[in-house]
Amino acid sequence: MSFWFDVARISAGLNVVLLLALVWVWGRNYAQFRSKHALGLAMFGVFLLGENLFALYIYLIDPMLSLWFASDVPAIAWRGMMALHVLQTLGLLFLVWITWD
Repeated sequence: MSFWFDVARISAGLNVVLLLALVWVWGRNYAQFRSKHALGLAMFGVFLLGENLFALYIYLIDPMLSLWFASDVPAIAWRGMMALHVLQTLGLLFLVWITWD
């Protein structure tokens, strides 16, 4: 079980780093061009960043929930949550690649 927990935590942490970079670029683009598209991307990044920061809070900081997630959540649920975090990481890596291209 701890393997899936670790994968989900690492993936959520990587998502936070990628989203900080994307929000910085999209926010800078909005400040420069005042484009609705750049504003939409920046807002999307901020909301997704909030979701990933909350996930990290639950996984790492909250004493009751982190213990519950690490010990009592069924393995099938962890595989599903881990898959969602990893797929999100892959999507964000692609967004970073096309944003910086």
